[in-house]
Amino acid sequence: MIAEDADAYAGTAGPAGAARPRPRRLLRAVRLRRGLRAAVRLLPTPAGTPFTFCYGLVLAATAVYTDLGDPATVGRLLRESSTDAAHLTDQPLLVLLASALWVAGGFWSLYAPGFVLVVTALERRVGAARTAGVFLLGHVLATLATELPVAGAVAAGRLPEAALHRLDYGISFGLMACVGALSGLLRRPWDRVVAGLAAAVCARDLWELADPLASWGHPIALLIGIGCRPLLRDKGEKRGKGEKRGTGEAAGVAVPAPRASDEDAPSTTAAR
Repeated sequence: MIAEDADAYAGTAGPAGAARPRPRRLLRAVRLRRGLRAAVRLLPTPAGTPFTFCYGLVLAATAVYTDLGDPATVGRLLRESSTDAAHLTDQPLLVLLASALWVAGGFWSLYAPGFVLVVTALERRVGAARTAGVFLLGHVLATLATELPVAGAVAAGRLPEAALHRLDYGISFGLMACVGALSGLLRRPWDRVVAGLAAAVCARDLWELADPLASWGHPIALLIGIGCRPLLRDKGEKRGKGEKRGTGEAAGVAVPAPRASDEDAPSTTAAR
């Protein structure tokens, strides 16, 4: 036993009831450090989750401008970014991209923390490219699935022409698609918890129908994300195999156990 270990476990051979505060402090410190590492992984970083980090900065900037900018200018920008049926007919690509640059409700919207937690978790599992693909697919397809029927209903005379110019923007469709994809990659019971919460939100929207297009668009986007799961699972399996090959376990090579540091040795023993 090295000197540090002897000091850490000093008093273990003493009389019964003797206090052993230092090992307990070490154990608490290690647990706190592990908890902090887990909490940090919930947040986007430039190297670990570049898509979420960069896109999140853009959303944060537009959300702050929505809350603090000139109301007339903000209103004009939101109208020009709206994915209503009229704009989709004239300039579809522009408004499909522009509408995803705004957070409905501004900086304090619940969509902001939802985006950070969900999209970060998905990107850490499947990478930036596939995460961006799921988000964009949900945003575009759910928007088209809800707005094109409006255009058809107006053309058939079932809706007034004003329905072509409704204000429609935000990240909720893309976010819901990421929720559907992520729920299939989590371990139990978190997969069922996330899927249950998403289903409850969609059911509430359909029950209330406060905004019919958004209420139908959310379950559509959720199903789109669920439909992306097979491709994402394939990505996760490839990463898992690569990690095993890197450690030598897949090839049956004996890997020597890493030498525990002096600080981690007491915590490892206590945890077991």
